[in-house]
Amino acid sequence: MGTAPRTLIRFGEHIRNERMRRGLSQEELGEKAGVHRTYVGMIERGEKNITLLNIEKFARALGVRISVLVD
Repeated sequence: MGTAPRTLIRFGEHIRNERMRRGLSQEELGEKAGVHRTYVGMIERGEKNITLLNIEKFARALGVRISVLVD
């Protein structure tokens, strides 16, 4: 497995922290965001370069501004 760029890793950490803060499983977050649970895991591990549209889906599902996830 290759090394993910630091930006993707930090973004994934923000997603994981917000998800856990709300007591959601990856599957529950995936359902709320309209994505598969395995995609949530790949994002949290920094394995996928997420699109802006999916960032917006995650932000809405978590009830936060996009800036919370990308800061």
